[in-house]
Amino acid sequence: MKILLAGGGTGGHFYPLIAVARSLKDIAEREKIVKLELIFASDEPYDANLLREEEITFLKIPAGKFRRYFSILNFIDPFKTFWGILKALFAIYLNFPDVIFAKGGYASFPALAAAKILRIPLLVHETDTVPGKVTLWASGFARRVAISFPQSVKYFPADKVALTGNPIRREVLGGTAEEARELFGLEPDLPLILALGGSQGAQKLNDIVLDILPELVKFSQVAHQAGRGNFEAVRLRAGLILENSSLAKRYNPYGFLDEEELRSASRAASLVVARAGGGSIFEIAAWGLPSILVPLPHAAQDHQRQNAYAYAREGAAEVLEEENLTPHVLLDRIQKLLGDKARREKMSQAAKAFAKPDAAEKIALEILKLALEHS
Repeated sequence: MKILLAGGGTGGHFYPLIAVARSLKDIAEREKIVKLELIFASDEPYDANLLREEEITFLKIPAGKFRRYFSILNFIDPFKTFWGILKALFAIYLNFPDVIFAKGGYASFPALAAAKILRIPLLVHETDTVPGKVTLWASGFARRVAISFPQSVKYFPADKVALTGNPIRREVLGGTAEEARELFGLEPDLPLILALGGSQGAQKLNDIVLDILPELVKFSQVAHQAGRGNFEAVRLRAGLILENSSLAKRYNPYGFLDEEELRSASRAASLVVARAGGGSIFEIAAWGLPSILVPLPHAAQDHQRQNAYAYAREGAAEVLEEENLTPHVLLDRIQKLLGDKARREKMSQAAKAFAKPDAAEKIALEILKLALEHS
């Protein structure tokens, strides 16, 4: 049985695909499906080492971006997309899969076009409340459409759509507070703030966290994922800010938190400050942590803002718009939440009620069902 996974470009697409791939392998082993071959099709591998570890073959297919602003690349990328479709047709025909699972986004477009032309069964998943254009287009010929937020149901054919939540990796769940204390060198009985800029980092969020760092370390500890590209600058600036502080060890910057670090941090954290991508929200919900969400203001279809308010309406988070994101406001929000244990407990319960930690398995089961029907 051969299954092709399409998407990528960001961690928000890549890691849900990994979560589903792991569930596919678990189910195949449980159901004694003898041979399961997984292929990841995208313009870049995103994390080549992880693909090798998971024994997923990478199929490079070029893809042009759909930009909503002026760029000289807007004149070049249509040719790249056209070439990507031709390459996808040829490569996917040679590796003819039983089913394609796609996360949408520009990187999946050539593979989706090939699926339509070659009549390969397709299941697409939408992470955000407001679907992207590629997912909307693909839903017209997909066999199934999985959605993360109930607000998305109105965009898709009723006979195809199912609410599954967003697939998250089981490996970022669990752990113990003791593991976290050892890994991060935490002080007991002092709250930990987990600041997540996303796998690519978030410059504005990083800057504000650093601005309030001298105050934060007076009453809390901070684990800060700044993004691989921003890490060195953040580390150097934090070193200068806390140079003469006896509390400097309470701040721990990271370019990227791996699965073990995320799992441990989530067990010890009292509060998360993060962007509002669908992937981040569903991980935070699965951890059962209260959060302050800062939506990216120029995200496509304004999806981060829509995600943030949809989640906040469940009572699990506060939303802080970037135009209101000042050092004083963020510090005030953090102090008020850390000082209100009853409210944090209510937010935690709301987060757990919203979470759908079995999303990857549900989607994997439907993929295998489509594959078996096709074969």
